Amino acid sequence: MTIDKSLRIRTGSIRNRNVLTRAERLAKLRELERWKEGDPVMGLPKVRVPKVSLKKKKKAKKTEEEPAKK
Repeated sequence: MTIDKSLRIRTGSIRNRNVLTRAERLAKLRELERWKEGDPVMGLPKVRVPKVSLKKKKKAKKTEEEPAKK
């Protein structure tokens, strides 16, 4: 039996996740100084998920044009 195309994991495909793991949330909250060691890990405040956007590469323009052959 084959796997449906939508369920396959492709290497290099990056999607925006809408949920962070607890460890990622704690790291982000520590960075923002909203959580300290010893604070409860249950009932953490919400953390905005950073969106990853890949910029398309522009085509390189040829600076040196080839001289016309006669």
